[in-house]
Amino acid sequence: MDSQQQYPMPRPAGEPQAAPSVVTTPPAPIDAPASVPALVAALYDEAPASLRQRLLNHLLRAVGPLALAAVAAGAFARLLPAERWGSVQVHLDDVFFRIRPDHVADLASYVEQKAPEMLGGLPDVLSSGPLLMGTLSGALLLLALRQALRQRRHGQ
Repeated sequence: MDSQQQYPMPRPAGEPQAAPSVVTTPPAPIDAPASVPALVAALYDEAPASLRQRLLNHLLRAVGPLALAAVAAGAFARLLPAERWGSVQVHLDDVFFRIRPDHVADLASYVEQKAPEMLGGLPDVLSSGPLLMGTLSGALLLLALRQALRQRRHGQ
């Protein structure tokens, strides 16, 4: 027990007591759309390894060596080539054992800010796996990308 514990001072009889202050936060709207990075991560989580690899290779085209070391707390730093920087390629062992959906969410968030047109190319990358596009994550991602592109065209 803390030896510095403080006790409330007793109030004189008849003095009104202040109502306890209650801080409440408004609930998040139920119909709030998921962010594109969260949807990309969910899709990555459901995708087979070959599609995961294509998805990552597509997203990583927008990432330079410094960002590769910084994004997702360095989860992609291992992909830095020992030689001169040109581009990066993800291997199946990376997909199976190293790169998690939360890493992909961070990567997609970075790409969304740096090169949003790369996210616009995701439907082409994913079209090779039509079964995956029938999943809820795939359908939501397509809708979110379509809406983001529409908003960008209208300058919103």
